[in-house]
Amino acid sequence: MCTVTFVNSNGKIIITSNRDEKVLRPKAIEPRNYLIHHKNVFFPKDSKAGGTWYAVDENANVIVLLNGAAVKHIPKSHYRKSRGLILLDLIGSECITRYWNTIDLDDIEPFTLVVLENMELFQLRWDGQAKESIQLDETKSHIWSSSTLYPMEIREHRAQWFSAFLEGKETVSETGMMDFHRYTEEGNPENGLVINRNETLKTLSITQTVIEKNKVVLRHLDLIQNEQFINSFIVI
Repeated sequence: MCTVTFVNSNGKIIITSNRDEKVLRPKAIEPRNYLIHHKNVFFPKDSKAGGTWYAVDENANVIVLLNGAAVKHIPKSHYRKSRGLILLDLIGSECITRYWNTIDLDDIEPFTLVVLENMELFQLRWDGQAKESIQLDETKSHIWSSSTLYPMEIREHRAQWFSAFLEGKETVSETGMMDFHRYTEEGNPENGLVINRNETLKTLSITQTVIEKNKVVLRHLDLIQNEQFINSFIVI
């Protein structure tokens, strides 16, 4: 939920996300197929709140959550509903971007969503006061880092690492993107792609979706247990 990349490599869509979380949070449940509002949705489940930070539906629409909006906010002690449950409300709807316009986000903590819907890419943000919706170029590559963990200067550095990784590559593979998310700045546990801040806040997992034609593959790598889970399906 804290570092996300989007790559379109000659029509192959690769969306990869690192989840940075407090180590005391209960272990997430590996990705499974759930029925959300009569729609099949694949996602790893947050066993504490019941939501998720990453979901893919049966039509190959994808939503990924990052904590915070454009700037770091001061969190309140309590919010009405988990952001991970808001994500499930959205992906369970008939149209994510249309439902975004009407969903009630009052008393929800600020967040950013990366949304791929009908092969169009969007950045949706809630800053605690107002919604923002931006359509992005789905033919280009993009990176996001959570504003709650990474100040603007560090987010810019991470964007530079991403640009350097992509430079000169005619194609980018899903394996290459997993390696970028797992090994970039290995010696930098504070702000590298995989962090370990005093054994209290760590990158717990990497989740990735690959969409090529009508085939979808969801990979989930548990970095703590060193376990990998793979779900795949065909979009009819």
